[in-house]
Amino acid sequence: MITVLAIGSNKDDSFRKIEAEYLKRLSAFCRIQVLEVKDEPNPHPGREKEEEQVKEKEGERALARIGASDFCVLLDLRGKQMDSEAFAEKLAGWNETRGNLVFVIAGSLGPSPALVQRADFRWKLSDLTFTHLMTRMLVLEQIYRGFMIQSGRTYHK
Repeated sequence: MITVLAIGSNKDDSFRKIEAEYLKRLSAFCRIQVLEVKDEPNPHPGREKEEEQVKEKEGERALARIGASDFCVLLDLRGKQMDSEAFAEKLAGWNETRGNLVFVIAGSLGPSPALVQRADFRWKLSDLTFTHLMTRMLVLEQIYRGFMIQSGRTYHK
């Protein structure tokens, strides 16, 4: 089972349609789901102590959804960046590991230290900045692309 665990919800109909399409495509390769955990309001942006508390609360909610035997891939700006072929190789290896495979997309302030600590792998999607909804779509698309590369299909080119 693959889970994309996102802090925050997807309320945009156009993004929901794209998400549903990739989940449908991926069902040919694996069992996959998208889970959402509530994001925390940040009433005073820029107040470092409050922002750390927001990250901690969001991190606790996410960690409660990750099993002890799950392989956790954290989307992280300080993670390892790779091309699609390298990601496909990693994906194949991760699918052979223990438990489920969980991709975690942290909240807008980034991951809590506890989430970083829990991560088995930290993945930097890009040097570019994306919205959280775009990140969700890109992660699903790259998982699909990874399976297509593994199966030798022409989608990748």
